[in-house]
Amino acid sequence: MSFQRITVLGAGAWGCALASAARRAGRSVILWGRAPNPKMKLEASIEVTADLACALSSTEAVLAVMPTQAMREVMVAADEYVPSGTPIVSCAKGIERGSHKFTTEIIGECVQTSLPAILSGPSFAADVSRGLPTAVTLAARDLSVAERLSQALGSATFRPYHTTDVRGVEIGGAAKNVLAIAAGIVSGRGLGASAAAALTTRGFAELFRFGAAYGAKPETLTGLSGLGDLVLSCSSPQSRNFSLGIALGKGERPQEASHGQLAEGAFTAQALMELARARKVDMPVAEAVTAVLDARLTVDQAVESLMTRPFRAEV
Repeated sequence: MSFQRITVLGAGAWGCALASAARRAGRSVILWGRAPNPKMKLEASIEVTADLACALSSTEAVLAVMPTQAMREVMVAADEYVPSGTPIVSCAKGIERGSHKFTTEIIGECVQTSLPAILSGPSFAADVSRGLPTAVTLAARDLSVAERLSQALGSATFRPYHTTDVRGVEIGGAAKNVLAIAAGIVSGRGLGASAAAALTTRGFAELFRFGAAYGAKPETLTGLSGLGDLVLSCSSPQSRNFSLGIALGKGERPQEASHGQLAEGAFTAQALMELARARKVDMPVAEAVTAVLDARLTVDQAVESLMTRPFRAEV
C-alpha cells in the first residue's frame, strides 16, 4: 500500500504544517479539527472536517497531531472508525502523566488493530508550512511500514529518515523538550553563550543516559530525533519550551510563564524524572527544571545546585 489517503488529526499549527507537507508529497489529505490554525496557510485541496467518522472511515494512514496529554482521549474516540491495520503516526513529543506511557503505547492500547508509529525531529511548524527544507525521523516497529510511510510523506522539501527504533525516537522528543526549558532559562537569565553551550552538551549527556537505560539505539539518540532536535529546541525562541524557559529565567512564575502557549516539556518533566529515578539515571539538569516548574527551587537556586555539584569525570 502506498498510503495515498492520509488523515491528519489535529488542526493546530503542527497539524496544518504536516497536512501541507503530505499534500506536497502528492497525497490526498483530510484535516480533522474544530478549525485550522488561522496563522497557517494550507495547501490547496486539503479537505477540512470536524466529523471524526468522515475523516477516518476510508483513510490509509493517520497522523496524530495533538498534545501528548490529549492523545488518549482522541484515540479512544477514533478507535471505532480507524480501519484495521492502519498506521497511526504520533507526531507528539512527550510522556503521559500518571501512566508514564509514551505516545505509541497509548495508540496501541486505544486502537489495538492499528500500527503505531512516531514522527519526530528538528522541525518548526512555520518552516514546514512554508516548504523550507526539513529532515525528520519516522519510526515503526515494522521496517516496511516505516519505509512506506517515509516514501508517502517525503518530498523535495520534507525528508523523513526511517528506523525501527520507536522508543529511541520517542525518548529524544520527550527529553529534549524538558532540556530546552533549561536552555531557555540560561538565555532569559543572561548567563551567557558559554553556559548555553555547556547546558546543551550536558543535557545531551542526560538524554543519552536515559535513552540507553530504556533501550534506545545510540545512532537514534545522536540523530535527528535526538541530538538534532535538542540543538534546534535549545537555540531558538520559536521553540515553545525554550520560550517558556526564557520567561522563567526573567523571573516570571511557572504558572504564568507559558503565556497561553502549550509547552510539552512542562507536562513531561515530572514523568521523565520518575522514569529516570526508576532506573537510577542521573539527570541533574532535568531534575533542576522539574524543581523550578514545581516551585521547589528558584532559578538562582537551581543554577547554584548544578554549579556546586561534586566535580567528576566527563561521561
